[in-house]
Amino acid sequence: MTLPIVRLIRQYDTHRLISSKNSDGGESVLTRIADDDEHLEDIIDLDHATNERLLLENDLRPAIGIHELVFGVPFSQIVNAAFCDAHPLGSRFNGPERGAWYAAFELETTHAEVAFHKWLELAEVGWFHEEVTYDDYLADFSAELHDIRRDKRFADCLAPGSYVALQGLAQQLLEQGSLGVVYPSVRRRKGTCLACFRPALVMNVRKAATYVFRWDGVPEPTIGAAE
Repeated sequence: MTLPIVRLIRQYDTHRLISSKNSDGGESVLTRIADDDEHLEDIIDLDHATNERLLLENDLRPAIGIHELVFGVPFSQIVNAAFCDAHPLGSRFNGPERGAWYAAFELETTHAEVAFHKWLELAEVGWFHEEVTYDDYLADFSAELHDIRRDKRFADCLAPGSYVALQGLAQQLLEQGSLGVVYPSVRRRKGTCLACFRPALVMNVRKAATYVFRWDGVPEPTIGAAE
């Protein structure tokens, strides 16, 4: 397969929304099933025994080496989790073994991307009324990334309902040392997204605003800043 062109991408203040329950310093979802603090400590220890990020940070998983993860910088756990906690079916530019840092150039684009994927989850379980709080993490990028914007050769890689073509391309790019991909958003016209393959390139991560998404029986949620 012919690979995409490589361009130097310098983009600051990219947006990645993370559910507040999984956010840095957020309350563990395990508190919902814990009887008391002692019980909570026990089940957290059990959860850590199978936590992909912790296993990878201790060099116990082959998908991504400990030498690739980041330590000692703000929100390093948030960055590492993006690469260690891959979706079981993979995502647009990664398989189930290794994740990537997905972000959008525009806040509206990341809102559209997150809203679409969360609605799919809700629809799968037949639950159409939900409220979720997301934290917006900003990050800066300055790296040579493969760019498939305006490249008709990779039109099939942007199929809205299938990641098969892109996962194959991403694996090929990874094997050849690619740092990541810039691509047009599938969920928002004229939006731009990137998938970063290397944790060390996710720079100057900081938490920005928090947003509340409310679904009331339709795919498009109402979105507002949290108070």
